[in-house]
Amino acid sequence: MAQLNAVLLLHFTFWPLLCIGLQSQYKSKIKCIFQGDEDTYSFYKGGDVVLGAVFPLHSSPISSFSSFKTKPEPTKYKLSLRWMQTMIFAVREINQRQDLLPNLSLGYHIRDSGDDIPVSVKRSLLLVNGQPEKGSGQSCKDIQKQPSPVIVGDAASGVSMAVLRTLVSYFASCSCLSDKREFPAFMRTMPSDLFQIKALVKLVHYFQWAWVGVIGVESDYARFAIQLFLKESERFDICPAYVHFYPVVLMQDAVEELVNILKSSSATVIVNFSGESELQSILKECRRQNVTHLQWIASEAWATSKALWGDFGDLLKGTLGFAIRRADIPHFGSYLRRAHNWPPCNGSESLDDVYTPYSDVSQLRVSYNVYKAVYLIAHALHDMSACEPGKGPFQNGACGSLSQILPWQVCLLYYMKRTNFTTLGEEVRFDDNGDPIASYDLMNWQRESDGSLQLVRVGFYDASLEDDKDLEIDEPAIMWHRGEKVCAPESLCSKSCLPGSRKARQKGKPVCCFDCIPCAEGEISNQTGVNFLKEPLGIILWAFSAFGACAALAVIVVFIKYRKTPVIRGNNVELSFLLLLFLCACFLIGLTFIGKPTDWLCQIRYPAFGISFTLCISCILAKTVVVLMAFRATLPGSNVMKWFDPAKQRSSVILCTFVQALICTIWITTKPPFASFNTKFMSAAIIVECAVGSEIGFWCVLGYIGLLACLCFLMAFLARKLPDNFNEAKFITFSMLIFFAVWITFIPVYVSSRGKYMVAVHVFAILASAFGLLLCIFAPKCYIVLLKPEKNDKKHMMKT
Repeated sequence: MAQLNAVLLLHFTFWPLLCIGLQSQYKSKIKCIFQGDEDTYSFYKGGDVVLGAVFPLHSSPISSFSSFKTKPEPTKYKLSLRWMQTMIFAVREINQRQDLLPNLSLGYHIRDSGDDIPVSVKRSLLLVNGQPEKGSGQSCKDIQKQPSPVIVGDAASGVSMAVLRTLVSYFASCSCLSDKREFPAFMRTMPSDLFQIKALVKLVHYFQWAWVGVIGVESDYARFAIQLFLKESERFDICPAYVHFYPVVLMQDAVEELVNILKSSSATVIVNFSGESELQSILKECRRQNVTHLQWIASEAWATSKALWGDFGDLLKGTLGFAIRRADIPHFGSYLRRAHNWPPCNGSESLDDVYTPYSDVSQLRVSYNVYKAVYLIAHALHDMSACEPGKGPFQNGACGSLSQILPWQVCLLYYMKRTNFTTLGEEVRFDDNGDPIASYDLMNWQRESDGSLQLVRVGFYDASLEDDKDLEIDEPAIMWHRGEKVCAPESLCSKSCLPGSRKARQKGKPVCCFDCIPCAEGEISNQTGVNFLKEPLGIILWAFSAFGACAALAVIVVFIKYRKTPVIRGNNVELSFLLLLFLCACFLIGLTFIGKPTDWLCQIRYPAFGISFTLCISCILAKTVVVLMAFRATLPGSNVMKWFDPAKQRSSVILCTFVQALICTIWITTKPPFASFNTKFMSAAIIVECAVGSEIGFWCVLGYIGLLACLCFLMAFLARKLPDNFNEAKFITFSMLIFFAVWITFIPVYVSSRGKYMVAVHVFAILASAFGLLLCIFAPKCYIVLLKPEKNDKKHMMKT
């Protein structure tokens, strides 16, 4: 937190002073006196617009606490140049183009941030102020190096939080920088850690590593990243074996403490959020203590760091990590090799004959981000220059001025946030937070035959794709730490339970830690995990469901064969066929309640149950109403039957079913059923069951079926005195009485049941009510047709 407090202090102290100072300088001719030591780490080229930049040309600072009473000692660093050369190359490339900024030249003013917050703030102030010759005392308008309206940089998230004017970062990935209330003028060509974390968690879940170690350096970058990682891991039941932060400068006692944790834990997969410099001390101690069995998962900060391979290749073989997108920048390699050499070189040496990390352009990732950052600014300036007065985006149609772009003006920032462009075949777009669309390569560290490192792309993560398609992994191409390309290593707190046993969670430990105990009597597990098969009860219910469906199909065959006989024709043949089909569906619906529940199966079974029974009751209701109205139509002057022709009967069935379908749709889209693990009902077993999701939705489905059944019973009761030979009202009445008895009994039994018994009660109610309808309505007809054919004639039907 000390680093974060320092950032906030610098942000809220220096920048208000900077804005006041800058505005006063440009409004009046005051004397500017340069104070402080002369800064030799500076690269400058003039132009119509000079782009500022801060790069950690020297990295790995030796941190020290300042008392603010004496002048701090100079910080010692080691050198790196390629990112800076990428910016210079991009500026030169843009200046040579005729289609981009043809009437405007770009310059650059590059300074060394030292990867240190105070140094970076100081040198950023020089960029936005401009820098006079030392001690010249010139007027501000005569400053030799003109102010930069926008800064490209910095690499670290913490430094970027402090250096905060109009800023385009190429490597700051902290998700905290997406907060536009805190950082309104910040943009980046580096994806937010939010997407990297989602990719890492999905990677861990893909290989079923449920028990992982999580470590990171004491920095804003690592703290925010680990916080997101732990939160996202909960969704996939991934447990952290430990979470450990280590200081930027690792003393021996701190590194020993960390490696002891790695050594003593049963977790073999380690997710590390840091840069390469912090990791070197850890790897040295791992080798000293012979900790060589770990599978490292790299954050993007070191996922392609070849510098670590030379000394620690044996420890890092098989490492997996997501790296930001790479690109081949045309002519950039030859440009780097043409660079002039500093003493002790004489300037005539050639880099073509030697290999150096500086001239290696095979993994241009951060460099490509720098390249895109420069092009982002160039395209924004191009759009700004194309603005027509009176049609601009600002007040009264005004356009932004290119003559003197000041750091505190929002014109350039406005265009940058709305710029989309294509470079090197990639479409570069930004979201509302100023973040690019995330895309990562999954890199695997493999050893070549000569011992060198080969970074192999074995997959990718694309945040623009659907959730189940955003991660692709070529598993056979992965070389693991043990030197194998077959089996991924295991990292589990407890191994999966074998068939015949089940999980029992260990008290006080995460869900990933459990004991395996034998299944309870009458239960077996048919595979590893917690899946249970209740054989006797499931088979019995399945058999009755299949028998009911076959019985309904048999009745359909009988009705088809004897469809021209009076008994069949006299009882609304079309509705009878529909009713039999829907009864067959009701029997089959019972099968969806048997077996292991899944989310999609749970979301199918309840709507299917509700709609199938609604169709049945609707058909019975239509049959009863037609019979009742048919006898009323015999009264003189009655033309009521014109409202009950076959088309309108079908319409009434569809209308009644539509209401039920609407209820089910609302239920499924708002709070759908889902598969859940119930350990509360039986402590000795884990029950996989369907939770209804919305209790209101479930009871609305049952209530609507009950409402239709009540109407059907009422109509049948009114038709009970009609001649027996002309209607089936009394059979429908009996079937509805059975239906009511079943479902009224069902409600209290269902509410008081749990686990497999709740499912059994539901299936029993479905089967009992379906059999009641089938037997009461169709058994009498089948009896006459098959066993009493002498009664199946028109003469008998006309008797009263």
